[in-house]
Amino acid sequence: MNCGDDMISVLVIEDDKTINDLLCSIIKKSGYMADRASNGLDGLHKALSGNYNIILMDLMLPLKTGEEVLKELRKAKNTPVIIISAKAEVYNRIELFQIGADDYITKPFDIDEVMLRIQAVLRRTETQKSDFLLFRDIKLDTDSKRVYVKDTEITCTATEYAILELMLKNPKGIFSKRRLYESISGETYLSDDNTMNVHISNLRKKIAKITSEEYIETVYGMGYRLTN
Repeated sequence: MNCGDDMISVLVIEDDKTINDLLCSIIKKSGYMADRASNGLDGLHKALSGNYNIILMDLMLPLKTGEEVLKELRKAKNTPVIIISAKAEVYNRIELFQIGADDYITKPFDIDEVMLRIQAVLRRTETQKSDFLLFRDIKLDTDSKRVYVKDTEITCTATEYAILELMLKNPKGIFSKRRLYESISGETYLSDDNTMNVHISNLRKKIAKITSEEYIETVYGMGYRLTN
C-alpha cells in the first residue's frame, strides 16, 4: 500500500477481527488511511513493502509473532511501531523497547488513548526542514531522519532519533528522564517509567558498534548529556 504524501497511513496487524475492525474504523474516522493484516507473516510483508507512517501490532499473532515481526522489520526499516497487547508484564515492555518498539498499549484499551498515542508518535517523526545536525562524528539528517556515526548509518527507532535530535539541538544541556520523556512524547512523566533509560542504552549500544568513543554520558542524579 503506497499512499499519497499528504495522507497518514496506518497498518494494523491484529488477528482478532473485531479488534482489527475497531482500530481501522477509528483510524479512518480520524482522517487517516488504514490497511490491515491478520497474521504476522502477512503483516511483515506489508510492513516491508508498503509505505506506512505508523504500525499498530498485536504480539500474539499466527504464523509469526509480533516480537519476530518487529525484529525483522528493524533490520530494514524505522517505521514507528506501537504494540497493542494483553501481555502487560513490565519485563515484556522493556524487551519490546529494546528490540525497537516505540510505544505500548495494554488491552483492553481506550479508543481515545490509542489515537493520542498515535498522534504522539507521529509528532516525533513529522517532516522538518531539510538540514543536518552535527556533533563530533554524529550527523543527523533531519529531512530523511537518518543517523550517521563516522559516516556509517545506524538504524534508530523514532524515539531514539528524537532523543538524539533533542540532545544535538542542545549540545551543552543536561537531560533528565522527565525532560526527555515530556519533550519527546508531550505526555506527563511518571516517576517509575524506565523507558528513557532503555532508549539511551539502545543508542549507546548502536554507537558502540561503530566506535569505542563515548557520546552520551550519565550525570548521576541529574540525567544525560553529550560527551564533549
